[in-house]
Amino acid sequence: MLKIGVLGAGHLGKIHIKCIQQIDKYELVGFYDQDENTAMRVSADSGVKHYKSIDELIDNVDVVDIVTPTIAHFDCASKAIAKGKNVFIEKPIVATVDEANKLIALAKAAKVKVQVGHVERFNPAFIAAQPHIGEPVFIEAHRLALYNPRGCDVPVVLDLTVHDIDILLTIMKSPITAIRANGVSIVSPTPDIITARIEFESGAVANLTTSRISLKNMRKFRIFQKGAYITMDFMEKKADVVRVEDVNGNIGPFDMTIDLPDGRSKKISVEELESKELNAIKTELERFHDAIVTNTEPPVTIEDGVEVLKVAYMILNEIEKNQHQVQKHLL
Repeated sequence: MLKIGVLGAGHLGKIHIKCIQQIDKYELVGFYDQDENTAMRVSADSGVKHYKSIDELIDNVDVVDIVTPTIAHFDCASKAIAKGKNVFIEKPIVATVDEANKLIALAKAAKVKVQVGHVERFNPAFIAAQPHIGEPVFIEAHRLALYNPRGCDVPVVLDLTVHDIDILLTIMKSPITAIRANGVSIVSPTPDIITARIEFESGAVANLTTSRISLKNMRKFRIFQKGAYITMDFMEKKADVVRVEDVNGNIGPFDMTIDLPDGRSKKISVEELESKELNAIKTELERFHDAIVTNTEPPVTIEDGVEVLKVAYMILNEIEKNQHQVQKHLL
């Protein structure tokens, strides 16, 4: 049984603590949070020991689960890796690309496992849809959230858009050739609403829209490919496939038919994909355990996390460039 400790006991940290308590593969040794009042309250509620320092916690575990604010990810991860500990680190992997590259070098030198918490990989909607995804031509993602001060320490791209970037990079096997993006700051010093157009060498295009000051929550990801349209609702954990096929005399009771100008007919069928109910955070932590004990690659590697961060900063740089152009026109 692997001994694990959690760094950070905020909103998400408490969820991690609860999930780990439900995994019999781990022994939850304790957690650390820099806020003493938070630490005492979480310890009382969960029955889990809280440590007085990061180093003390790291010294007593095999696995370190980092759920701190993003700005602290690199320091926490580098300390754990330096002591030969395996690291699960929440998204985004670290705050900057420079830190990400340094972390890869540290992890390789120490020969430890690192998994990044891109949780939508384990969403039942994505798991159900993935076998049906072929060669996407057009992708559209909307990730909208009600305002919450938590997470506003980083731009919305690093807080929310990274989820869709990870799914995008997972399904697309073609290199990115261009990114166009724009954004606006409404309530925080960094962009709260962004839109990005990502173009691929294959000719495919993806449009990502993210907002953290919306009037409703939405997490939808749509894929258009030859003969099919796949839609995933990450909130509802559901996925559907709409197929367009030739009519061969086999039309189901719920199929629609359309007549084409050349006299041919097509049928449109909708399949609601079967999705398994699961706790995505619990699942990703279980999979990390399995990767460690079997000495196999984690399902979301450190390299995956770094690639997502690189694309996120390409978007941010494009937004900043466009904002400067707007300001020049206003002067």
